[in-house]
Amino acid sequence: MQERFELVQNALDSMLEGKKYATLRDILITMNPADIAMLFSSTEEKKIPLLFRLLPKELAAETFVEMEPEEQELLIKTFSDSELKEIVDELYVDDAAALVEEMPANVVKRILRQADPEMRSSINQILRYPDNSAGSIMTTEYVSLRPAMTVEESILRIRRQGVDKETIYTCYVTEGRKLVGIVTVKDLLLAQDDEMRVADMMETNLISVTTHTDQEEVARMFSKYDFLALPVVDMENRMVGIVTVDDAIDVLQDEATEDMEMMGGILPSEKTYIRSRPWELFKNRIPWLLLLMVSATFTGMIITSFEDALAAQVALTAFIPMLMGTGGNSGSQSSVTVIRALSLDELKLSDLPRVVWKEIRTAVMCGLALAVVCYLKIWLVDGLLLGNAAITPAINLVVCLALFATVLTAKIIGAVLPMLAKALKLDPAVMASPFITSIVDAVSLLVYFLFAKLLLPL
Repeated sequence: MQERFELVQNALDSMLEGKKYATLRDILITMNPADIAMLFSSTEEKKIPLLFRLLPKELAAETFVEMEPEEQELLIKTFSDSELKEIVDELYVDDAAALVEEMPANVVKRILRQADPEMRSSINQILRYPDNSAGSIMTTEYVSLRPAMTVEESILRIRRQGVDKETIYTCYVTEGRKLVGIVTVKDLLLAQDDEMRVADMMETNLISVTTHTDQEEVARMFSKYDFLALPVVDMENRMVGIVTVDDAIDVLQDEATEDMEMMGGILPSEKTYIRSRPWELFKNRIPWLLLLMVSATFTGMIITSFEDALAAQVALTAFIPMLMGTGGNSGSQSSVTVIRALSLDELKLSDLPRVVWKEIRTAVMCGLALAVVCYLKIWLVDGLLLGNAAITPAINLVVCLALFATVLTAKIIGAVLPMLAKALKLDPAVMASPFITSIVDAVSLLVYFLFAKLLLPL
């Protein structure tokens, strides 16, 4: 796919240099808007306005929505007022609202000046809702029918209004603006009687969200129920808009990216990696790095407090990295599994006892397997092959017991902390690898040295 894209780009660059604009246009109109936007992102900035003006009006608007904010701003600055108005008129309300949110104030003023009064009102309505809510990602453009309408009247209404709507497959039946049912275009087209009333065929067992429902919950509902669109109502069940599946997919992608960043010890960013500048990456990464560096002080304090034990049995030092690494990896496995289950609503706080019991049983099996392999490795490699006389059977036993206890403790910590974070209304992803690793490092050292003091002559 990448090779094909590069071939197309090279061909377009060649035609652009040769000023073969008609051929360029013929090629571009056969491409998907998302692919055209990707093509523009790899093109010199000064060439983007020229290429964009080759596109037909509707395709240009669809491509504009797919472009990065920096490229959109570049184009807007090159547009005349009439060109900008053409683009704004073709945008759906939710796309226009997203554009306004991304642009600087001077550009926003130009956009709103070119929008008609109804569009401006709809944009302002969406922007008033809290960030990351259903209201902030919905569109107010949907097909509305009345219960008393016949099939024939409904199809005629869809034909008249559907041109300007983002989706027409699902139609929403309202009475006094209140949502009372839904009916699909398929139902209307397959109806045996054109005089049949919408009220007699509509689905009244509705699933809807309110304007303040969290966008992540909305996206999960699309995944659960396989919706194409989801109605958004206010507190009085009045229909105010719909969220479409393409917006839900964007939310899922953004939320997954945010979780991955937090699990990697990075503050979430609004920009993609390519768009982020080194200074922005620094600001997102340094807080966690500083916190983790300071937290490592506790690990140092533990080692310092057991200096006498290490001096008496120097061989113990060699196994510290292995214990800390295995403990951190064990905790990370549990935390990632539990965090993912929490994000998919597979787990509730009431499931904590079940989760702990499950992790204990898993940890016992993992710990025993690792301890046995570790014992054989120390005995065969360190003892017989390398001939390290300092590695006695007692030290081998201490290491293996500490390894088993570390794995058991780490897996319990890795499972419990994300659920505690959820109980405290925090993002469970915060309790991922870096944070848990720091805790487990300290715990593994304490366990190791306690076993050493109990079983070795120190």
